[in-house]
Amino acid sequence: MDRRPRSFYVLAAFFTLFVLFLYGPILTIGILSFQGPQGGLTFPMNGVSLHWFRDLFQEQAVGDIWGAFGRSSALGLMVMVTTVVVSVMAGLAFRKQFLGSGILFYAAITSLVIPSILISLGVGLIFNQLGLKIHWATSGFGSQLTWTLPFGLLIMFAVFNRFDKSYEEAARDQGASAWQTIRYVVLPIIAPSLVGVALFGFTLSYDEFARTLLTAGSYNTLPLEIFGMTTNVTTPVIYALGTLTTAFSLAIILAFLFGAWIIAKRRARLGSDAGRGV
Repeated sequence: MDRRPRSFYVLAAFFTLFVLFLYGPILTIGILSFQGPQGGLTFPMNGVSLHWFRDLFQEQAVGDIWGAFGRSSALGLMVMVTTVVVSVMAGLAFRKQFLGSGILFYAAITSLVIPSILISLGVGLIFNQLGLKIHWATSGFGSQLTWTLPFGLLIMFAVFNRFDKSYEEAARDQGASAWQTIRYVVLPIIAPSLVGVALFGFTLSYDEFARTLLTAGSYNTLPLEIFGMTTNVTTPVIYALGTLTTAFSLAIILAFLFGAWIIAKRRARLGSDAGRGV
């Protein structure tokens, strides 16, 4: 049997270190969250229990964990829906060249290269100058869209650049209106991509810190609440919170992936039925 070259083992070791660097902190927090009642924030562990997970659901001396969780979830849903709708509309609009389309495109994605804290500062200053109240549902919502929309736009531009327009032409030949063509032809075809845009919108919003720091007002989102807890919480309850929020994020991702799988399976079944003339 041929021996593997030395470069294989070097690259394998590098990849192993990369995986440990990437997931090691998450694994460490997950392990420490199961400390016993007398456990601390570091190793070695002092017993194993679910004490700190139960403690999460009791009244906390500091912070508003579940209020922050509700605000982050609501904000994530708002950002997700807006990102999907605007991205689809922009993708349809950019299928044809129009005056200023290039400038508008680069203006839309420029926010990706601007430091997030400067975006947060700028949005906060604008609201102050206009005499508007800084709140997570207004200024926080706007600042997070500067982060999620460019990703949604880039995905939709790539999708529509490869979209076969013959499907739309066939629908129009059958007498479908422009709205019917979009609703019954375009949207079902790009549905898996819409799931991806929605996933980007929710997850990027849910854990966004810098762009929310100066735009959330007096009510924290979950990332801001966790950051505040790091300065005054000295028990593994913060690790338990980190474990639960990580599990929640993974559950959201799996739910979106399952939705995309269902859509793809349904499309395949419909295509098979159409091929058989059903």
